[in-house]
Amino acid sequence: MAALGLAGVHFAPGRAETGTDPAQRILRDGFEQGDFAPEGGLFYKNNPEQRFGRVVFGKTAPYSGSGALTLIAMPSCLPHAVECSERAEVWERPEVLASYDSTVWYGFALRLDDPLPQDDRRYVIAQWKREIIPGAAGDYSPFLALRLYRGRLGVTVETDRIPSYPIGGSERPAGCLPGEALVLDRPETRQTRALVALESGATRENYPSYFNACAPGIRVTAHADLPSAQQGWIDFVVRSQPGPDGDGLIEIIADGVPVVTVQGHIGHSGPGLDHNQYFKMGPYRAPAPLPWSISYDDFRRGPRCSDVIRIGQCPAEPQASKAIGKLPLSTSSDPRTGKEP
Repeated sequence: MAALGLAGVHFAPGRAETGTDPAQRILRDGFEQGDFAPEGGLFYKNNPEQRFGRVVFGKTAPYSGSGALTLIAMPSCLPHAVECSERAEVWERPEVLASYDSTVWYGFALRLDDPLPQDDRRYVIAQWKREIIPGAAGDYSPFLALRLYRGRLGVTVETDRIPSYPIGGSERPAGCLPGEALVLDRPETRQTRALVALESGATRENYPSYFNACAPGIRVTAHADLPSAQQGWIDFVVRSQPGPDGDGLIEIIADGVPVVTVQGHIGHSGPGLDHNQYFKMGPYRAPAPLPWSISYDDFRRGPRCSDVIRIGQCPAEPQASKAIGKLPLSTSSDPRTGKEP
């Protein structure tokens, strides 16, 4: 095993496969070289939140081939620190980033190592975001994230604030209508977060109660549940196609099984935002007393599902459809109490 500290990790962006449009590049890294592969387009970013993280290139029980990458978030925040987080994330290099209006497919395998956190802290495993212009105001959450809730996997989608209707209110007295997303309205950040996929065997009660409203502007088609976080290696295939104006499309496939299709308002627009989307994977959490370790293998990225899929079949490409329009905010979207996740 090669455990790399700050001196051993390649922080500076390097070269990946060349091409005129970064969205058309095919990237792959099996983490078998004791470092990041030049053709993989990944690097460990050197910023204050990550300097205590650990990066391990190892050969013990990989998903495929002879190597895997383990990323470990270490306790680093002072007690009672405000807005402190602990990370050990691998990012896409700047020169391979695809434009925000591109469709990009990702594949990667992950294993949540023991001990598996069981508490309610903020735990993110992989995330997709829009670039922000340096110095711009605003705190934009990932438009797509794979998360851990009390030891269970979940997928969230985020967008600019759209109309939502509290469950139990006059518009949704008995719950969401078919296809509507279960959401958290976040007026203080002007965003709406949807919980779009749950782990097998779990119910809504196993996830935070602040997901308590319904949003017609995010349409969810559930195909199957997510695998158990405790099962070992899981191979994910993900379609990233943000569309803040209502034409977004996300597909999640786990171990060859389609999990969910999400359409509608996905992602963010507005001042301070740049032109590219980007992906990063690795443990990101609110402060905790023990290390948190996740292993990754077989990273790949391409413009088509066929570039990245390993198990199962790709979903059919959707027919061109009209975007789900952004309606004026309803009074049913009034701010509701609950701690921001």
